[in-house]
Amino acid sequence: MGSPKLAVYACDPAVSRGRRFAEPSDISRTEYQRDRDRIVHSGAFRRLEYKTQVFVNHEGDLFRTRLTHSIEVAQIARSVARNLSLNEDLTEAISLAHDLGHTPFGHAGQDALNACMKNYGGFEHNLQSLRVVDMLEERYGAFDGLNLTYETREGILKHCDTATAQRLGDVGQRFLENRRPSLEAQLANMADEIAYNNHDVDDGLRSGLLSVKQLMDVGLFARFWKEVHLAMPDITERRAIHETIRRMISALICDLTQTSMARIRDADPRSVDDVRDAEPLIAFSDVMASESGILKQFLFEHLYRHHQVNRMTSKARRIVRKLFSIFMEEPQLLAPEYRSASRDEYEQARKIADYIAGMTDRYAMRQYRLLFEIEGV
Repeated sequence: MGSPKLAVYACDPAVSRGRRFAEPSDISRTEYQRDRDRIVHSGAFRRLEYKTQVFVNHEGDLFRTRLTHSIEVAQIARSVARNLSLNEDLTEAISLAHDLGHTPFGHAGQDALNACMKNYGGFEHNLQSLRVVDMLEERYGAFDGLNLTYETREGILKHCDTATAQRLGDVGQRFLENRRPSLEAQLANMADEIAYNNHDVDDGLRSGLLSVKQLMDVGLFARFWKEVHLAMPDITERRAIHETIRRMISALICDLTQTSMARIRDADPRSVDDVRDAEPLIAFSDVMASESGILKQFLFEHLYRHHQVNRMTSKARRIVRKLFSIFMEEPQLLAPEYRSASRDEYEQARKIADYIAGMTDRYAMRQYRLLFEIEGV
């Protein structure tokens, strides 16, 4: 069975706003398929394999990484896109690229690098993802970055302040005009939430930092846990966990699809421009949004702030802070491409932020040992 016909409110690659640098079209792929392929073949995408989701890479082979998370987001988003007659390739490209700028050590690394960059414009992984695809990837002779389409770049940039939006030009304009991104971009954002909430439950239980008993206080989990055991009384705990999470994800996807269909029907957008002028159309029902929010809060309190996670978080922040500090104090320790030719402090800080943000967990730990531990010499 072929792909469904695109809805009038979906992004059509034939009328894309184009790329920053003009290129001839590809005879075998649409523009959004090309974007997806460029993302998958990028160095930044490969490095996501060794970047933290919740647990640092060396803590276990089965925990999710930024790479597996991005693939799971794309899978969820593409399924919903098909049901809504949206562009699956664009949805997939945005989903796969959304974390390309994430630091090592997850949000702990981002927070530490943002603090280091306080006097130099700050650091935010969402903006860094756009910086990666616009500037930092070096795969083409004619231009920096991946030269992605406007629609993919727009989807990567989920939020930014007014000053940054003004500096970013076309892709920042919607923030100045208070307009929405495409439905494909809205969908990728919601799929991200579904993926990390539910898969962090799985990893939290696998690690032993969460227990089924604790999760029985979370309505969404408890409802499906009871449903699974009613249908399969003799099921093992491991299988019951997988069954429960699978049903949770399915319920969230079904609710997102049905609610979004209803909102789209009520708004009746006749073009992508109509989507941009409307309120967000991809959303959960009020009931499901509340249940998802309760799950998110539970994870924040019981997993992300668990003392064992806090210990690794503390180490991660120290590693990032000390790497940034020593590179600012002694830029001669950096490879030439990460030194500012003009000796401008702001430019030097940004180059160091690019360098650190591009590190994997294990590379950052290795650089720390080499620079600060005698046995690392």
